[in-house]
Amino acid sequence: FQMTTLGNLTPSSTVFFCCDMQERFRPAIKYFGDIISVGQRLLQGARLLGIPIIVTEQYPKGLGSTVQEIDLTGAKLVLPKTKFSMVLPEVEAALAEIPGVRSVVLFGVETHVCIQQTALELVGRGLEVHIVADATSSRSMMDRMFALERLARTGIIVTTSEAILLQLVADKEHPKFKEIQNLIKASAPESGLLSKV
Repeated sequence: FQMTTLGNLTPSSTVFFCCDMQERFRPAIKYFGDIISVGQRLLQGARLLGIPIIVTEQYPKGLGSTVQEIDLTGAKLVLPKTKFSMVLPEVEAALAEIPGVRSVVLFGVETHVCIQQTALELVGRGLEVHIVADATSSRSMMDRMFALERLARTGIIVTTSEAILLQLVADKEHPKFKEIQNLIKASAPESGLLSKV
């Protein structure tokens, strides 16, 4: 019997994972512009709240580095990889250095490959995973939809950028509330990512 994961987030026990948001994917990934703008908003929020950021780039020699719209200032780790999952030895070492880490907020591309494999490996290591639906895409909406469905059935939390940022702040009296509120004043783009799942 598995207890439902409630998915409570607190900044001190959370890490953000930004997966392969690279230049070469721009023309291929559906709604890439939208997920870039939401990804950028998430990283700004992480910096405001002091949440560590781990970034990977799939074979950057061939696929280019992270798109310039995404500011990686202060990222704990920016790693090249060839493995699809972000769970590399260096990432495991970085996670081990963060005391009390419990939750990973995961976004990027592609939903059914690197995001799915990363999420499953993290859950296998006892971490709780939150996938940011409005910052995660694939080349095909079919692949994206079934990956999110599969992941949700394994107890992974599929949620949105605004829900995550406000959950991390938790209280309008939070010292960073106003700054986070400014980040989300303009609603995140809804785009065609809103499929009839």
